[in-house]
Amino acid sequence: MAWLVTGAAGFIGSRTASLLLDRGEEVIGLDNLNDYYDVRLKEARLAQLEGREGFTFYKASLEDKPALTQIFANHKITTVIHLAAQAGVRYSIENPDAYIQANIVGYQHVIDLAKEADVDHFVYASSSSVYGSNEKMPFSTSDSVDHPVSLYAATKKSNELVAHTYSHLYGMPTTGLRFFTVYGPWGRPDMSLFLFTRKILAGEPIQVFNHGKHRRDFTYIDDIVDGVIKVADRPPQPDPTYDPLKADPATSAAPYRVYNIGNNEPVELMTFIETIEKHLGLEATKEFLPLQPGDVPATYADIEPLRRDAGFEPKTSIDEGIGNFVAWYRSFYN
Repeated sequence: MAWLVTGAAGFIGSRTASLLLDRGEEVIGLDNLNDYYDVRLKEARLAQLEGREGFTFYKASLEDKPALTQIFANHKITTVIHLAAQAGVRYSIENPDAYIQANIVGYQHVIDLAKEADVDHFVYASSSSVYGSNEKMPFSTSDSVDHPVSLYAATKKSNELVAHTYSHLYGMPTTGLRFFTVYGPWGRPDMSLFLFTRKILAGEPIQVFNHGKHRRDFTYIDDIVDGVIKVADRPPQPDPTYDPLKADPATSAAPYRVYNIGNNEPVELMTFIETIEKHLGLEATKEFLPLQPGDVPATYADIEPLRRDAGFEPKTSIDEGIGNFVAWYRSFYN
């Protein structure tokens, strides 16, 4: 019996695979090691997994269905944690085809093979970006998410719709997790913490969008992965209280759930930057800019359903998390 973790060389995927191996699970890792960001960082994450007992890695793309079919044929996969995707809100404006291929076509390949394998649970990454420019705070999974403001968000919303269809038609338990701004050691170089740290150390100015008034529900990587695994261990059942006349988008008469997974404590961008400066012992030169197309001014997760159903509880403060990242960054990049 094996767990398939897609995006196993990615930020969240590599940490998820590592914790599953720690508890003795067999883990099948999948990643295409594309060059959206520094491949050396992906290879370094993967190097921490390869050679560990119970880990098998396949290099393949989500769009390559024959390769994915062979992976499912080679292993008795009982749980899928589907984290691979084309990430990035701004890049989706420049290169929309990459998002259609990976996040819609590739997603369809994985969920369809999971259905054929009769897996116990299909867990997949959604995103807080599905809330678009919603101004009701905190964001609740019972809110409407029918007005995305980026193609990335639209692809993630489509993933939730397809998951519900599979849960309804085939009885396959599916759970979507709307991640809220994940950060920490081994993070993605295109994310703000990585960009700011690199530029401050290099003495380069940092771009501060929305004039620093962004608020983000920054969530530490270890808290996120703890939540992912807690959810994966609890396949959803049909909701006996579901009322189609007062439909809650986060639940269903099918074995389907969607949860927010965040810190439940949004931080203003300027406070975030000041904390980086504190741990680096350096002050940033700041270039203040307006809100970018496809971006949203604030995110704030209502995580009460995830607390109730899975016992999720974020534990890492922004000060501790940024301190851990800065220490890792200095070590990794000498």
